[in-house]
Amino acid sequence: MTAPTRSEIDPQRQISLQVVRWQGNVASSATDELVAEEPLEIRASERDAAGHELIESVAVIMRTPGNDEELACGFLFTEGIVTGREEISALREGMDEDGMPSANILEISPAKGVRLIERLRNQGYTRNFAVNSSCGICGKNSVAAACALLSRLPLDGFTVAPDVLYQLPEKLRAEQRVFAHTGGLHAAAIFDRDGRMLGLREDVGRHNAVDKLVGRALLDGMLPLQRRVLLVSGRLSYEIVLKAFAAGIPIIAAVSAPSSLALDLAEAAGITVIGFLRGTNMNVYTHAARILAQG
Repeated sequence: MTAPTRSEIDPQRQISLQVVRWQGNVASSATDELVAEEPLEIRASERDAAGHELIESVAVIMRTPGNDEELACGFLFTEGIVTGREEISALREGMDEDGMPSANILEISPAKGVRLIERLRNQGYTRNFAVNSSCGICGKNSVAAACALLSRLPLDGFTVAPDVLYQLPEKLRAEQRVFAHTGGLHAAAIFDRDGRMLGLREDVGRHNAVDKLVGRALLDGMLPLQRRVLLVSGRLSYEIVLKAFAAGIPIIAAVSAPSSLALDLAEAAGITVIGFLRGTNMNVYTHAARILAQG
């Protein structure tokens, strides 16, 4: 994968990079635009009765940069952490581990008399959402932490033909029984190299659908899912790549776009990522050697 660059169209939220674009059995180089995905850490910052500054990590949210204050306030409100705007005194950029301001850290200071950190601790948020220094704020650090815990997937000669991949979205749609009635569910499916569907799950969240597939494989003693292809509906995020990495899946395909951080992890983890798998077209973003046209 070539190094991505900030897009001229929207440098904050878009990234440009070179991909291998397949049309039928013909591959060529092309430029693609991706949505940026970066982690935003929300921190609570206040002073205790003695005047000492207290800082607690509330949550790390994977998001496309932009409107971060709205995102943070909406999260705090919908999670019941604050009851209204009047409980928030200030929002500001936080400092990273090097003491430099970071656009990926947002500190929330409560209004006078609001003990936000005490409230968070009582509700269990500092336990559930706190992140350690190895996998928190920097996307590159998140990738490094994931790769440190899991072994890079080998390029062991496993390949899949483009013609097989082109058939997968229709096979997925044909088996989406709940989606056919509701139109409101995402799906994830596992296939072998010949395009045979080995399992499918649906859920309102793509991440949940992938978790269900991996959980079934775990219960059946089938992990790791080597020499398999994962197909997901919609876009491909960092979290889905991380789940596939943990399950040992070497190829991930999506009918829509991957995010930039998803590709960072896939490149480091040895995973082949395919996006915009539609009709007889697809983009192969990482480890393209696993996609091989049959002669």
